[in-house]
Amino acid sequence: MKFTLINNIKKDKVMKLILTGFLSFILLYIISDIFVKYFGFGISVDAIKITLVGSEAEFIDPITKASFLEFWHVEIFFMMMILLTLSAIFIRLANRSRTFMTNILMISAITSLVTIALAYFVSAIFIYIYVITFFIWHLSAVYMILYSFWKLYAKGV
Repeated sequence: MKFTLINNIKKDKVMKLILTGFLSFILLYIISDIFVKYFGFGISVDAIKITLVGSEAEFIDPITKASFLEFWHVEIFFMMMILLTLSAIFIRLANRSRTFMTNILMISAITSLVTIALAYFVSAIFIYIYVITFFIWHLSAVYMILYSFWKLYAKGV
């Protein structure tokens, strides 16, 4: 997190290159996370419902409590690392909308974590909120990454 100490990130060639690589990896993670969820857990309400509670008609067992908790634990860890570092970069580079976008990103990510747990342990109705907040935090993250790239390389901005 040395970039938080550098006065002008845009003029520091080494840090600019490091941030470019890091933002590229975060973008790759965000995009691949959608595909991993699509093929493994589901990103639609029906697919997630089948994963969580199973389907007697299709002979699909629900996810076990241990598997769900492991999935949730990994999600918490990766989200925390990605969101905190992305927010630090975005706040450092953005002039306007940084508070709004950071709050949208964090609130939607935390809400998605909480609602998927509520969907598993309380009621499947929370799947709807999970799907919405999942896409909100992913789209917010992609926006923040692209905006950070733009701010890092735009001349005179």
